[in-house]
Amino acid sequence: MLSDYVLEISPEITDTDLSDPEKRQIKTWFMVELIKRNLSGKKVLLLFLLTNMIYAIMMIVTIPKVMGFSGGMKIMDMMPTGYNSEYVNTLLKALGENGRNVYLFEQIPVDMIYPFLFAVSWCLILGYILNKLGKIDGRLIYFCFIPVFAGAFDYCENIGIITILNQYPANSSLLSQITSVFSILKSLCTTTYFIVLMICLSVLGIKNLKGLLIP
Repeated sequence: MLSDYVLEISPEITDTDLSDPEKRQIKTWFMVELIKRNLSGKKVLLLFLLTNMIYAIMMIVTIPKVMGFSGGMKIMDMMPTGYNSEYVNTLLKALGENGRNVYLFEQIPVDMIYPFLFAVSWCLILGYILNKLGKIDGRLIYFCFIPVFAGAFDYCENIGIITILNQYPANSSLLSQITSVFSILKSLCTTTYFIVLMICLSVLGIKNLKGLLIP
């Protein structure tokens, strides 16, 4: 077991004594153990509620407020298939100075909180379901890392948007393209995760239904 291996490592051993595959294996084991130790129902529920509270604030308050200046154009956060520099420049022009300030100082700050909560809560939610299915020790647990990647891409997207807003009107097409790639990757990870989640929930539902029907 990797855990036994880690515990047996001498204190004198440093990172330079380990190969890169060994380092990656230890880091992966640590993250998996971290998931397993935080699967209490109350903790998962609390994080779920907090995450969706922040999401609701964005969907009901900050995003509509920004789009109120855009003349109906979607902001970059809401475009899962990406965008080009022409769209970005048209959007920022339509927003005007007030709209860009609302985007930068009201929407973005909230969206800097959300990716972390999304990553942690949905990671643990899938871990909780896999635990109920008795699959927590299998390879399926690696699907729990998908929200972490989605959150990381969301942060990269936000950094790109912040830079675009601060540089306007001197935006480069390259910056818009890079930010668009992060938006697409965020969307792909999120979509993939929820497909996996729905499959796991369906399997759990079938399992529970069988338990009720078969004594």
